[in-house]
Amino acid sequence: MGNPIKVLFLASEADPFVKVGGLGDVAGSLPRAIRQLNVTPDAEVDIRLVIPLHGVILRETYDLRSVAKFTVMHSGGTIPAEAFATDLNGLTVYLISGPPIPPEVKVYSDDWGFDAHKYIFFSLAALELARALGWQPDILHANDWHTAAAIYWLALHREADSFFNHTKTVLSVHNLPYLGTGGSYPLDAFGLPATKDVSLPEWARHLPLPLGLLSADRIVTVSPTYAQEILTPDYGAGLDDFLRSRADTVYGILNGLDMERWNPETDHHLVERFSPGDLKPRLANKATLQLDFGFTPDLGIPLLAMINRMDYQKGVDLAFEALRQISDLRWHVILLGTGLPELEESARHLERNIPDRVRSVIRFDAPLSRRIYAGADLLLIPSRYEPCGLVQMIAMRYGCVPVARSTGGLQDTIHDEKENPASRADGFLFQEATAEALAEALRRALAAYTNKRRWQAIQRHGMRQDFSWEKSARGYTALYRKLLNP
Repeated sequence: MGNPIKVLFLASEADPFVKVGGLGDVAGSLPRAIRQLNVTPDAEVDIRLVIPLHGVILRETYDLRSVAKFTVMHSGGTIPAEAFATDLNGLTVYLISGPPIPPEVKVYSDDWGFDAHKYIFFSLAALELARALGWQPDILHANDWHTAAAIYWLALHREADSFFNHTKTVLSVHNLPYLGTGGSYPLDAFGLPATKDVSLPEWARHLPLPLGLLSADRIVTVSPTYAQEILTPDYGAGLDDFLRSRADTVYGILNGLDMERWNPETDHHLVERFSPGDLKPRLANKATLQLDFGFTPDLGIPLLAMINRMDYQKGVDLAFEALRQISDLRWHVILLGTGLPELEESARHLERNIPDRVRSVIRFDAPLSRRIYAGADLLLIPSRYEPCGLVQMIAMRYGCVPVARSTGGLQDTIHDEKENPASRADGFLFQEATAEALAEALRRALAAYTNKRRWQAIQRHGMRQDFSWEKSARGYTALYRKLLNP
């Protein structure tokens, strides 16, 4: 029996402790899935999750025990840190506290410099925690700019540091444009100087994410298509030339979905539960939505929906215009989400202009989102870019057919009705980030909706897709093995 591969997994958030965005889903699910893989003993992975002890975390909910006290070097003097441990379904989780992580401050603030100081402290504290525990990681797996400083620190010190000199590094990129703006001064203060490596553009040589991308042994994006997109000017956030120089180290592994948490056969939020083998009860969910939102109760009218952050990245402005362009067709739509004030107002404006067809719900409402997934016929996902995406997986799981832009993880998960036989189609894709392209895809979808047998085949194929985290976990485990045994 070989020794297990020891992986230190760093993230700024992780469900169920704290979740702000998609990273929280990944960090809360992927390490557990890797830990639970039924692999042979000599391929076992001992993965441990490390997150900051944010003030919003309900400490009394978890059995937190202090396991280490140590310090982090800083130009203003050493900073004390303390680590607490708990168990999450067999996964060891460490939560780090210290003065740069004040309990009264949000997970992500509006002060970029403050956040950079907090997360650089956390990144280096996670390394010191491993040292304090005497637990030498074979692999340091960091996520996004928040923890990239740990990888850069290792690149600077690994050769001379006997504790870490065999540790390999993996950096997961969930959203490339978030580079860690405001990080230059904190990096200096924590002893991390700007790089002189000319392969990075000069403006990027003292920002956390670019320094992590420069230093990591492997770079992983959250879908195969996004791994290719970041090598192009359109998606490379100004780093595409540099990333192309590292193309042989860039991988794409699709994120997963918690198949038990998102299950229309057991979801207690639904009016009626249903399965791919029995779609008839799903109609009760649609009828209830129509009544609740004051629509004409007619199951023959297609019910569209958009569940998204009101943001230009998500293309919600394209959706508003596309809906106007298909006003000659029969449909109702529910728009759910919050975000930029001008886009929230655009949603309200569309409702005022087409009051018999449009309902805008400007709030975050998780139970309602589940009911919409289970009752709507079509989900609009017009993202300008989408590293992976979760809504399309949830929608398909609930029999809600996605109409999405062909980008990133949307392209990797949706099989277009026009390009695939009936047995494989599960959605509708469009290429250009324009309202006209979305409107054309919606016309195709609404035409397909009129063929009940064809439509149910599309629904069933989506519902039977395997988006489980186990598939992702196997991909990462293979990457770890290859990295340690090239």
